[in-house]
Amino acid sequence: MRRGAITRESVLKVLAEHEELGREAFLAKYGFGEARSYVLVHDGQEYDSKAVAGVAHKWDQGRALTRDEFSGGKDHAVAWLKWVGFQVKAIKNPDWARDEIILACQLVMENGWKGLDAGDARVVELSALLQLLPIHAEADRNEKFRNPNGVARKTFDIATRHPEYQGKPTNGGALDVAVLHEFLARPLEMTEAAKLIRQGIATGDLQSFVPTEEEEFGDDFSAPEGRLLMRWHRARERNKSLRKKKIASVLKSGGQLACEACGFDFEKIYGDRGAGYIECHHVLPLHVAGEGHTKLSDLALICANCHRMIHRSAPWPTPEELRTSIEQKHANDRRAAMAVSRPRRPADEQMPNP
Repeated sequence: MRRGAITRESVLKVLAEHEELGREAFLAKYGFGEARSYVLVHDGQEYDSKAVAGVAHKWDQGRALTRDEFSGGKDHAVAWLKWVGFQVKAIKNPDWARDEIILACQLVMENGWKGLDAGDARVVELSALLQLLPIHAEADRNEKFRNPNGVARKTFDIATRHPEYQGKPTNGGALDVAVLHEFLARPLEMTEAAKLIRQGIATGDLQSFVPTEEEEFGDDFSAPEGRLLMRWHRARERNKSLRKKKIASVLKSGGQLACEACGFDFEKIYGDRGAGYIECHHVLPLHVAGEGHTKLSDLALICANCHRMIHRSAPWPTPEELRTSIEQKHANDRRAAMAVSRPRRPADEQMPNP
């Protein structure tokens, strides 16, 4: 049975059956629960998207999928229904991303670490700005996405987690607390990050950095300044012109194309295939470096492994700091190996008298 091999006609038949039976009877007949994340919208009516997608298989492949055979999210039901031309919308709005919390936290800080009401002009302005951020797909947003009421609640989530707040905190997440403490520890840098996000949206620069399938912001990749500025940062690192100029500058000065952190040389290991290859790392994050022109001195040549390790967690080490860490690890390993291989002296084997 091919999951997802459904047609628009089969979905329309399911919707007709849904109307005939009624929602409760339809879901009970096929063993599905009510939709919790997405609904299918057709002719002004909303339907449980997972149930509809699963039952549609009955008409195309002989039997309906059970609820345990697929997911109701973007990888399965949502994607299948969109593929055959139906509109699917989110029931709940997505969680706040770091970028969004950075902007909200800056607003709270400017307001003396106090929350703001939904009618405040600054909240209304931030609501409009958040709706422009290219972080969450349109299908994941509902009609209340980052509206002034939601933005106001978030400002109180942040304000009531401030160390000096005496009352009971409102509902908020761990990321709210993390960003708050980053503002308290590094107010200038975090304010600069918020400023750059705002400027990038106003100029349209950040609108081009939409998420891609290979985006590297998983559990093993740290974006301390937010996803949008991180995409901008990576775009600078992948600038072919700057990379060529940096490589030419290193070779002209008599240097080698070896990783500045671990010393790995692609040509020495891979021969001609590795000749002239190395990755380029922008040493300073955008919120530290600003949005000015990138200088060659801002760039470091490093291997893919070290590049990944630098970006893995904040604060990012410089290539020199990572090299020191690597050398220390090697020194510790050598000492441990020597301790294990050292011949035991007779005195070492004597047990003390009780």
